[in-house]
Amino acid sequence: MVRDQEGNMRTIGQLAKSGGVGVETIRFYQRKQLLNTPSRAGGIRRYGDEDLRRLRFIRKAQTAGFSLEEIGELLALDAGQDHARARELAVNRIARLDEQIAEMSRARDSLTRLARDCAGDPAGPCPILAAFEV
Repeated sequence: MVRDQEGNMRTIGQLAKSGGVGVETIRFYQRKQLLNTPSRAGGIRRYGDEDLRRLRFIRKAQTAGFSLEEIGELLALDAGQDHARARELAVNRIARLDEQIAEMSRARDSLTRLARDCAGDPAGPCPILAAFEV
């Protein structure tokens, strides 16, 4: 069990601190059914090792860019049996990242051209501002 300094299981605040998130993030993940909501023992919900493990998994998967829906699916997969589905989710995520990188590269190139044009001739309207007008 995950225990605090006194040897008790963690409260939601302690779980949040251990996972590097806020209490509202824990509650949000519970509403999304990514984390379980333990029953109250003595009026307080207590969280164990599995809860902290899942929280850390969720955070790392988010860092990799997976959606909450995809994270839910990853959590449901059997680590010993579902290699193909996990790989498929990862390959799909890589494809989306490649699309985002290409889009950002186009945006960078466009802004670079606009900044160069803006520096070229101070007379007339600013090319950057003009490009964003409707």
